[in-house]
Amino acid sequence: MLIKEYRIVLPISVEEYQVGQLYAVAEASKNETSGKEGVEVLKNEPYEKDGKKGQYTHKIYHLGSRVPSWLLPIIPKGCLKLYEEAWNEYPYCKTVLKNEFLTSFVITIETWHKGDMGEAENVHEQDAEKLKQTEVVYIDIAAEDKASKASNKSDVSPSTFKSVKTGRGPLGPDWKAELGNNPSYPHMCAYKLVTVECKILGAQSKIESYIHKFEKDLFTKFHKQLFCWMDDWIELSLDDIRRLEDDTKKELEQKLEKEETGKKGK
Repeated sequence: MLIKEYRIVLPISVEEYQVGQLYAVAEASKNETSGKEGVEVLKNEPYEKDGKKGQYTHKIYHLGSRVPSWLLPIIPKGCLKLYEEAWNEYPYCKTVLKNEFLTSFVITIETWHKGDMGEAENVHEQDAEKLKQTEVVYIDIAAEDKASKASNKSDVSPSTFKSVKTGRGPLGPDWKAELGNNPSYPHMCAYKLVTVECKILGAQSKIESYIHKFEKDLFTKFHKQLFCWMDDWIELSLDDIRRLEDDTKKELEQKLEKEETGKKGK
């Protein structure tokens, strides 16, 4: 088992992030779905249980060519799917990803969204043993910009993007320090506790390390997009987002059905 807590600070309020996150998830799902690869949304509905309310989602990630070649001989044939369940009780959210063939494979992501600069300790209230095992990793979306393959795209480059509607950005080398010195400026941190367990003899350590690298890259790319797409979502309401999610679900279904129809016609 490998546990890391990723901390991502953003010049966005906790309230704004709720809308921005959902918008970015919908857009990223559309961008990542083509042919037989991408996201299939099975359920997206409100729930209430044990006095708690939130939004439940159930998705399938069709991995296809996204699986690294070195992993293919290790895993069973036909298991190139991840099943995701998420319970969004914002500002807390829990996500669990599993594979139907690899019963020992589980990724758990627990997220707290806090209105601070990422300085809070043990926000997930782990016991002493798990806290000792947990590595804290800070992600700076501006510092990661140069290393990102997407840095040449102006719409996902926080170091060059400036919001027309809010005036925020671009994010310079010292943007966090400047933000910390101005408490009136919107800010928040996403604390993502990621636990990866994959009990495959002889490959557990390599797979768990690979998944954490993948998650870090994913968190970096996603939050760069969320920030740089700000002008598209900053004026939206949660009702607007739910309509967008419904439209996105239909669009994803059409993309996957089109591929399946094409395969049958051959």
